[in-house]
Amino acid sequence: KTYLAVALAAASLAEKRVRRIVLTRPAVEAGERLGFLPGDLEQKVNPYLRPVYDALYDILGYDKVVKHLERGVIEIAPLAFMRGRTLNDSFILLDEAQNTTPEQMKMFLTRMGFHSKAVITGDVTQIDLPAGASSGLVQARQILRDIPGICFFDFTKEDVVRHRLVQRVVEAYERFEAEKRERP
Repeated sequence: KTYLAVALAAASLAEKRVRRIVLTRPAVEAGERLGFLPGDLEQKVNPYLRPVYDALYDILGYDKVVKHLERGVIEIAPLAFMRGRTLNDSFILLDEAQNTTPEQMKMFLTRMGFHSKAVITGDVTQIDLPAGASSGLVQARQILRDIPGICFFDFTKEDVVRHRLVQRVVEAYERFEAEKRERP
């Protein structure tokens, strides 16, 4: 999901459909808590955005990514600091959106300015929010499903492009969850 979205962002930039790429992701850990991270804002946010950086380096190359970051052509923007912004002429990517709250999702969706495109990725089977918290991605899908200009795409286990065992792992978890739902 992340790789495809970053590839689309890079293509949009190369084809001059946008002037910059803005990448964001909620700062939510998967299960374990890392505690406070040392360093400046970029150093604190970096671990959460590592998959996005990996895709950027793979698609554009390290030197080009560094140059674009220095010039502000690519911006890493913590989700928590996006309120009040209007992002014009931008490709805006919200990655791991299943870990947004409904309030964060609404705030993100209302940042898009003129001549911009927003892509949101997430997997509702991998929500890492605290127990009882609602996912902004789940709610947005319910609220926005009939809005013209907004579409949703669902990947299946056949779309897994990692090691062949990953597809088997996904299938095993799907069976486990289905069996759990069927039990009284």
